[in-house]
Amino acid sequence: MSFLEDGNHTAVTEFILLGLTDDPVLRVILFTIILCIYLVTVSGNLSTILLIRVSSQLHHPMYFFLSHLASVDIGISSSVTPNMLVNFLVERSSISHTGCGIQLGSAAFFGATESFLLAAMAYDHFVAICNPLLYSTKMSTQVCVQLFVGSYIGGFLHAFSFTLSFFSFLFCGTNRVNHFFCDFTPLVELSCSDNGVLLILDSFSASSIIVVTVFVIVISYTYILITILKMHSTEGRHKAFSTCTSHLTVVTLLYGTVTFIYVMPKSNYSTDQNKVVSVFYMVVIPMLNPLIYSLRNNEIKGALKRQLGKKNVF
Repeated sequence: MSFLEDGNHTAVTEFILLGLTDDPVLRVILFTIILCIYLVTVSGNLSTILLIRVSSQLHHPMYFFLSHLASVDIGISSSVTPNMLVNFLVERSSISHTGCGIQLGSAAFFGATESFLLAAMAYDHFVAICNPLLYSTKMSTQVCVQLFVGSYIGGFLHAFSFTLSFFSFLFCGTNRVNHFFCDFTPLVELSCSDNGVLLILDSFSASSIIVVTVFVIVISYTYILITILKMHSTEGRHKAFSTCTSHLTVVTLLYGTVTFIYVMPKSNYSTDQNKVVSVFYMVVIPMLNPLIYSLRNNEIKGALKRQLGKKNVF
């Protein structure tokens, strides 16, 4: 049953996800591609976490945050990809009302947490390059744990805001969601209740996270750039740039995509474009992050070679 009589209203008890396409051949092709991407995402991020844990050379703040970023990437992808893969293979792509709320909340949680972690990593780079003599003090274990816990608390509060709004909505009309997962905007369009205050709070929560994290990242890299330009050693400049390249690439990919989805005027792009960009944000980027750090970071490549060398000895 997708509808339930509730007084004068017909309440929605499940949603139909319209997905990416109705073409059966294209659905099979997309299933294969996205399954491969998901397997690479999980294996790549798990390998990053494992490598950081077993390599003593990587036991410092930058890689502490990177291991948690890898965990969050698995969470972002897993919040939507398994359900999307199943829906490619079934004729009727449905999700329960509760399941939809959980999917929305988990996507909001992991997305916000990743933004906070990227900001924490930018601050870490700032301290390492601009205040190297004070690095051990300013990025002590206690500070790292505080930044890590703060990132997860911020993600939880953001997810709580969106989830509370969802379960406050009254859905009494169509239950067809024009997306491949329970995204907030198409759900708001289906709601027939007046929740203006909640929508304002949700918009404030999302925009605050973007503004605060972008501010921290921009300020950090402004000081980093000034410090690098003052360096007389070419080798020192190269090392400083190489330290930041991977992080800047990940930040550019993430915030470029988020800007397209949430900041650009809705009239500038279609729903289908929004779906494609959402796939890139929630499916492709979590796969790219470990690859970017593996290919661009000499310390990770060196640690990987040492671990593989140990295995070859045996």
